Amino acid sequence: MGKNRSRNAASFRRGAPKRPPHPRLLIVCEGSKTEPNYFEEIRQSFRIHGAHIRVVPSGYGTQPMQIVEYALDTFKGNPEFEQVYAVFDRDDHTTYHDAIKRAEAHESKLKNRDKEKVRFEAVASVPNFEVWFLMHFQDVTAWIHRDQVLHQLKIHIPAYAKGLLGMFEKTKANLLAANARAATQRRINNRLPGDAIYTDVHKLVEILLSLKPAP
Repeated sequence: MGKNRSRNAASFRRGAPKRPPHPRLLIVCEGSKTEPNYFEEIRQSFRIHGAHIRVVPSGYGTQPMQIVEYALDTFKGNPEFEQVYAVFDRDDHTTYHDAIKRAEAHESKLKNRDKEKVRFEAVASVPNFEVWFLMHFQDVTAWIHRDQVLHQLKIHIPAYAKGLLGMFEKTKANLLAANARAATQRRINNRLPGDAIYTDVHKLVEILLSLKPAP
């Protein structure tokens, strides 16, 4: 009788769903193409299992606060993730400052269905996401308007346009240089008040790369 009970317990454990060995990430983006395409290309390039990463555009709008709220609501509707990231630009958005503070207020305050504390972070770029792309090719230290960022980027990638596919492939050779430039600006500047060059994207890319399977 005792052996049967042990076998039944072992069978139940074997049949229970297994959680992925790496953290599960929810990434909510301001853009509907540029950012989701880029992060998805990283996932595919390094063969990161889709169970680890879900990348979606904001369903509420493109204001930073809307992106943070959509990330919160999406997580609460499906609290399976260990890490949640709201990706947005400074641009001329009126809710940028409030969105940063809203995200910070939820850091380690949420719990997933496994009762674990969830990492909830804003991934901000000043002035825009494309400054991260530009850092792959040149230093960006002085303030530059988002239109000028696009102009400079097109010098290096003439075909660049919002939503252009293949941006990870076009930039990955210079990833280490971009990481160093982004890290330097992050040490010098803060994302608030949002009037100096800044990006958190390199940190999110590092997290994604940490999920790639071992060779």
